Amino acid sequence: MKIKSKKPAQKIVAAPTAVAKSAPVAAKKTEPKNQRVTFSVRAEVGSKVFLAGSFNEWSPSAKEMVDKKGDGVFTATVSLAPGSYQYKFVIDGTWCADPECADWVQNDLGTLNSVKTVG
Repeated sequence: MKIKSKKPAQKIVAAPTAVAKSAPVAAKKTEPKNQRVTFSVRAEVGSKVFLAGSFNEWSPSAKEMVDKKGDGVFTATVSLAPGSYQYKFVIDGTWCADPECADWVQNDLGTLNSVKTVG
C-alpha cells in the first residue's frame, strides 16, 4: 500500500496593487471681490443729483445721490468689481465731471469723463 503524502496547497497571495486614481483637483478661482465705492459731489441744497457711468449704462437717473446732512454734499455708494470706470454727475439735468477727481478722459462728445479705478 502506497501512502500519498498530502502537502498542504500553497496559497499564492498577490500583493495588493493600489491604483491611485487622483481626482482632478479643481483650482480655486478667486473671483475678484466687489468693493463698496462712495462717490460725492457738492451741489446746491435741494438739487436733484444722480450718478451715471460705465457701471450703470450711463443712465442719468439710475442712481440718485442723497444729501443726508442737508449741507449740499451729495453721496452715493455702489458695489464695483476691480477695474476702471468712467462716470459723471447729473446735477439738475446738467452732466458734470467730478471736480475733485484728477483722473479723466475725453469722451466721444468732446467733453470729459471722470475715471475711478477700483483695486
